[in-house]
Amino acid sequence: MNSKLRGTICGIAAAVCYGTNPLGAMNLYADGLTANSTLFYRFGIAAIILGLMMAVQRKSFALTCRELGTLAVLGVLMGSSSSSLYFSFNYMDVGIASTLLFVYPVMVAVIMAVFFREKVTAATVASIVLSLAGIALLNQTSDGAALSAWGVTLVMISSLTYAVYIVVVNKSSLRLSSIKLTFYVLLFGVLTIFGLTLAMGEMVQPLATPREWLFAFQLAVLPTVLSLVLMVVAVHDIGSTPTAIMGALEPMTAVAIGVLLFGEKFTANLALGIVLILAAVLLIIGGKEMSPHKITMVIGRLGRQLKKTWRWKS
Repeated sequence: MNSKLRGTICGIAAAVCYGTNPLGAMNLYADGLTANSTLFYRFGIAAIILGLMMAVQRKSFALTCRELGTLAVLGVLMGSSSSSLYFSFNYMDVGIASTLLFVYPVMVAVIMAVFFREKVTAATVASIVLSLAGIALLNQTSDGAALSAWGVTLVMISSLTYAVYIVVVNKSSLRLSSIKLTFYVLLFGVLTIFGLTLAMGEMVQPLATPREWLFAFQLAVLPTVLSLVLMVVAVHDIGSTPTAIMGALEPMTAVAIGVLLFGEKFTANLALGIVLILAAVLLIIGGKEMSPHKITMVIGRLGRQLKKTWRWKS
């Protein structure tokens, strides 16, 4: 398997796994656990799993001072991003928070262009536009209520710290395996969460039932271990911006969970949003071979389809 194909598959899989985040979090919230306690178990269990994997494979845990410093920064970024997102769930619907979070590919593209002079191609711009349009359609709010300013601020902080995390992974001189890198990121991440918990005058709440342990393990395995390991592989193989844009599949996964597991209605908005997101992902995969004129034609066709759908809905 060539590196581009492997990176693409890993990027898609990482996004889908990360999209399962609210499933465990909201069920633990319903049982009375706080955001800090939920994250503590998510990161802690995940770090234990990866540590055991490294021990079984007899992998070295040794680090240089430079590697230790970089991994500590990555752990703080990941812990801060996750904490901000989880706290935002207390101020707005999970679906809305997930849609707002997707501004991070734009942030990644801007950071790479401004600080690292990465060329912004027509395919990249078009895929970002299509992705954001699709995400907007996945927003199922219908009462017109204003979003919480504090909730929006928390999601923006989460987006920015996650964008910086992706860029640091891509531009750092780390030459660690994805499992070793993720293990230390989670280790420093759980220390960050524990510090935030103490600073807020809280204590880590115990998991009291098998159901709570089940959802804690779900959070540790799918949106944490698998998602982060696969994302590291994708970033190294295809770069920061394409990996971030493939994250459009994250809220799409959340929609699928809502429809299939919680009986939420599948609307025309959802259908069109999914089409736009898939178009964005396909565009970022093969967009380098497409001319700006061809990209414009594709967007024009999607725009005409959008108008037809709006007339059909009305």
